[in-house]
Amino acid sequence: MSVGTTIRRLRESQGKTQKEIADLLNVDRRTYAKWEEEAAEVKSSLVPNLAEIFGVEIADLYKNDKNIEIKDSFKDNNNNNTNTVVIILTDKELTEKFLDLFNNSLKNSSKE
Repeated sequence: MSVGTTIRRLRESQGKTQKEIADLLNVDRRTYAKWEEEAAEVKSSLVPNLAEIFGVEIADLYKNDKNIEIKDSFKDNNNNNTNTVVIILTDKELTEKFLDLFNNSLKNSSKE
């Protein structure tokens, strides 16, 4: 799944150029442009950097939702007891296994 449309929309909403974002990622502007055009996939190691640059959650980059909430900060808030885990899985079979395990874990914890 490509993030091209989403990163284009986020970049434009922030009034930034492709070159500005490419420079922040240390990639060539043409490479970044290919991502937005969906002519190439974003290197998975750069996805967290994109999320940070645009102030969104990683999962938001993969949504087709036009109303992505831009976060003020990703800093931990000591006033809540939630934990955030970011996992980037690129293998379809492993992703399915992980989701099955996760869903089973949720089902088991809700029975208690």
